[in-house]
Amino acid sequence: MKTILYTLLLAFTTWCSACNDTQVLEDQQVQQAPKETLVSAEKLTTIPAAGLKEIAVSNGQGDLAALVKYDVEVYRMIYLTQYNGKEVRASGLMVVPLKLPGPAPILSAHHGTTFDQKYAPSNFQLSSFTGFEAFGAAGYLTLVPDFLGYGESKQILHPYYDAKHSGTVVLDMIKAGQDFFKKNNIKTSGQLFLAGYSEGGYVTLAAKKEIEENPGHGLTVTASGAGAGGYDLEGMMARVISGGSYDYPANLAFLLQAYNRTYSWNRPLTDFFQEPYATRIQELIDGTRTSSSINSALAKNPAELFNPTFLAGLRGDGELALKAALKRNSLKNWVPKGAARLYHGTADTMVPYENSKVTYEAMKAAGAPDLKLVSISGGTHFSTLEPMIKDLIPWIESLKKQN
Repeated sequence: MKTILYTLLLAFTTWCSACNDTQVLEDQQVQQAPKETLVSAEKLTTIPAAGLKEIAVSNGQGDLAALVKYDVEVYRMIYLTQYNGKEVRASGLMVVPLKLPGPAPILSAHHGTTFDQKYAPSNFQLSSFTGFEAFGAAGYLTLVPDFLGYGESKQILHPYYDAKHSGTVVLDMIKAGQDFFKKNNIKTSGQLFLAGYSEGGYVTLAAKKEIEENPGHGLTVTASGAGAGGYDLEGMMARVISGGSYDYPANLAFLLQAYNRTYSWNRPLTDFFQEPYATRIQELIDGTRTSSSINSALAKNPAELFNPTFLAGLRGDGELALKAALKRNSLKNWVPKGAARLYHGTADTMVPYENSKVTYEAMKAAGAPDLKLVSISGGTHFSTLEPMIKDLIPWIESLKKQN
């Protein structure tokens, strides 16, 4: 279904040859001023609003067509962030609406789990829209980080489901966006919206947590919408190893390999996985394969996939470092201050619905003042995207300051 809505919702899960001018913004050396985060912003193309509106109307999406008001410019941004305490370059996509009548809000949008480097948002292709152009055309200054491990930072193994890196890579792109907007006399309204699905849902809450717990960043999140993220990592792992099969072993392999690298455990993969899977995983998670191809090459029964000693430790009193990492990176015990919505399909088997339910209940019990769980009856990890977007857009539009 080639609608803007469909491309927009796909943009949360996956991601020109004819590129235009390159705009490299010079760092201004101001004594005692904070170091700028922005390194460069390369203009890729301009997309007219009429083209986006026509697609929406022709496909029966009149509600979305009504939101499309502005031509947009699309940029590939490079900015500075941190990986394990060291400064590194990261990248992302930026969509800027043109000829705005007044100050605009910033929207940071976050994609789902990505195994293939070509789906990094900054690898923008004119031949196919990412979906985020619609946000820009509706008047949002839209930022879409690649995340660490993709694009400019592809030499790093993505720190999958690490809360600190997930939050910081978003925060630093927002700061880089602010640098760009200031340099180019683009006025911002002071509003900041966060949204994402699957891993992007987790990243959305991690970024909100980073911002709310650190007032020194000088940011306030107006509202956030997070869909089907693995917020309760402890509970999710416990369910996976309790028995039965799990149809998405690529996610387990990615998580363990990422933690092993990010936290410098430097354990051989045979500590975690049985052969031939330990060797196979090193070949499969190489940035060129899809999740489906990796899943098909791995055992779906944890008892067959995991090293028996490792599995026994997880089920018992062992694997303390991993258990501590899962606890540290779980978000259910944090209390969001501002407006937030959690979206989840009740029939999701990749990231079970219980993940959001438990997180919501824990946050509300701890005093979250403006949190709502939007349950999508019968929704799977894939079918829940569309109803989430249909609820999310009107909600954030109702909160947006009108020019």
